[in-house]
Amino acid sequence: MNSRFVSMSRRTASWLSAPGMETAVALSSRVRLARNLRGLEYPHSANGDTLERVVTYVAAGRERSPKLAESAYYRGLDLTELDSDFLVERHLISPAFTESDDHKATLIDPTEQVSIMVNEEDHLRVQAIVPGLNVRSAFKIADTYDDELCAHLEIDYDPDFGFLTACPTNVGTGMRASTLLHLPGLVLTREIDLVIARITKLGLAVRGFYGEGSDVLGNLFQISNQTTLGVSEDETLDNIELITRQIIDEELVARRRLISEAGEQIEDKIWRAFGILKYARSLSSEEVMNMLSAVRLGVSLGRIEFLSLSQVNELLLLSQPAHLQMYYDEEMDPTRRDVVRADLVREKLRAADPRSEP
Repeated sequence: MNSRFVSMSRRTASWLSAPGMETAVALSSRVRLARNLRGLEYPHSANGDTLERVVTYVAAGRERSPKLAESAYYRGLDLTELDSDFLVERHLISPAFTESDDHKATLIDPTEQVSIMVNEEDHLRVQAIVPGLNVRSAFKIADTYDDELCAHLEIDYDPDFGFLTACPTNVGTGMRASTLLHLPGLVLTREIDLVIARITKLGLAVRGFYGEGSDVLGNLFQISNQTTLGVSEDETLDNIELITRQIIDEELVARRRLISEAGEQIEDKIWRAFGILKYARSLSSEEVMNMLSAVRLGVSLGRIEFLSLSQVNELLLLSQPAHLQMYYDEEMDPTRRDVVRADLVREKLRAADPRSEP
């Protein structure tokens, strides 16, 4: 196993580490910039030689840039399937990036706030991810790395259309900004479909935990912009922040109403989930996500006082299949993972629960 990834698995991802009430709903903010090199065919139509040239140019640009040189550099062919799954779970690469290993590379900065994918859908995907609701901070970080790349590489840019991209929906700013939200209140009050319908009409997309094409797990929803042409970065960021704050307010109202109108049932749901997690001998990753969603709700409502949101967030990540294997430095089949996952969750919860037997 990659020893660096094993070490990474044993510390909380930086984008899950923010304190504050706002993070009870907004786990993280992300900005991704799509860029391409001028004069080269884009990945979907380029041959292997062209894609390899892109990798070579980026590697050379990295060597000339002290800032980029600080990042860890991985060729796709050097990543095992488990390595790639781990980076997807950590939100450092996309699921689409793992579809093939040939002629790909990724750069990951030491803080894990920034990653750069080479030859995903576009030649370059620059991503910055930060904790809580802070899309402007994410953009500022991503923009710094984008400037660094533009200083060493010739980027495909049109004065009329802006940045040119493989998919027309990314032309213009090439920017996708998103927030990852925990919305159990809106799910339990059955208002989530109305909220999704409303924000979709406002030009935003709603996706699952791992972004495009992924399922919603643990009541975690990713909200992102769909329009990049004809709008500025500032307008997009303002819109994402405004709508996210509205959703946060609606989620908090829904939580208060649940406690007011169905307090005993909600408390039962929270403590049943905690009890299962604390005593189960086998747990699938989907079960853990759904149970931890209820526990996370209990922590944010003050019903579970001995756990913090950061501890629950850590379990959300550690219980994912690749993280579990990296954490224990052992490849496991699904049946063993379910048993070891339950062991890990029990250990973490009992250590946090003052009522636990020594």
